[in-house]
Amino acid sequence: MEESITGIIDVGSKPIVSREAVATGRIRLTPSSLDVIVNGRSPKGDVREASTVAAIQAVKETPRMLPHCHPIPIEGCTVDWKVESDYLRCTVSVRTHWTTGVEMESLCGVNAGLLCAWDMLKSIEKDEDGQYPSAVIEDVRVLRKSKGDPHD
Repeated sequence: MEESITGIIDVGSKPIVSREAVATGRIRLTPSSLDVIVNGRSPKGDVREASTVAAIQAVKETPRMLPHCHPIPIEGCTVDWKVESDYLRCTVSVRTHWTTGVEMESLCGVNAGLLCAWDMLKSIEKDEDGQYPSAVIEDVRVLRKSKGDPHD
């Protein structure tokens, strides 16, 4: 007989411990877009700065987007950007002391950050038909997660 889960998992009896999750992902971009990022010439403003705000907002709003996620007191969040050869990489670390982990929060942060960057670079990434032949968000994953003991 299959069991049906119809709500949020009860984590009330789990101990409050330190937890961290680090996720990353990247967006493939044209050399023109990467140049705009590096030299701060986007008509919509600083791509990494605005995308950092989007990532942080997504971390804080994860339970509103994913119905089975618990509201978690976020104690810390860092967003790091790295321009690679053909990519812009976003890495998001999220920390808390709580009864459940923050993997979904870090993944939501990465995705929102990369989507914001894409949005800010749309005019550069579009081809003559209005399509995006180069822009691809990929390799989104949890790099690591940790859970400390209740005395942390």
